[in-house]
Amino acid sequence: MTRLLVLGGTTEASRLAKTLADQGFEAVFSYAGRTGAPVAQPLPTRIGGFGGVAGLVDYLTREGVSHVIDATHPFAAQMSANAVAACAQTGVALCAFERAPWTGQAGDRWTHVPDLAAAVAALPQAPARVFLAIGKQHLDAFSAAPQHHYLLRLVDPPEGPLPLPDARAVIARGPFTVQGDTELLRSETITHVVAKNAGGAGAEAKLIAARSLGLPVILIDRPAVPARDICATLEGVMGWLADHGATPRGV
Repeated sequence: MTRLLVLGGTTEASRLAKTLADQGFEAVFSYAGRTGAPVAQPLPTRIGGFGGVAGLVDYLTREGVSHVIDATHPFAAQMSANAVAACAQTGVALCAFERAPWTGQAGDRWTHVPDLAAAVAALPQAPARVFLAIGKQHLDAFSAAPQHHYLLRLVDPPEGPLPLPDARAVIARGPFTVQGDTELLRSETITHVVAKNAGGAGAEAKLIAARSLGLPVILIDRPAVPARDICATLEGVMGWLADHGATPRGV
């Protein structure tokens, strides 16, 4: 019997959920639970972690999961690594639905860095106005450079004081527009942009805006994940499912 587990949280995951529901697949959509109001899905949904590799192994076995599609954020490296390990232990087929990373174009002023610490080090010593577009989980890394003013864009309002002495948060959920991000960067007199190389169209607007304004961008490279099957398109994922024996209900 085909029973799918979709590890979600991205626009691609939502598109996949709709397709699976429309085609009648038995599937569960899983959110990590890091946002207060996740996007509703047309599939049965669970929210929260699994408890590491052992917990995910237990879930896959208990629920009779036959296929896992990892459509998490490209920087959710721990979850992706856990999925690789758990699927290897249980013999469950695994595919990553992974958007391609962004690539530079003429006019970009990008500095590629391997991690958050390198991103902090790449900022200037003199006080700057930084658009810190990295989410809420790793803001404290930038407390090592307290001289800067940080503009944050978060999905949910912060639950407590921000870990940065000079910061302001804008609460918004993507996708974002080039016009909107250009106006934001200009009105906030931003001098530098820090972002993760997440890829995809939903968050690319800030990079296009930075290009048009001639702003330097510090782009954090994706973390390494163990080898697994990867599909870059929805059509590719559906083809992978067919190739690995997945069928809708009643087929």
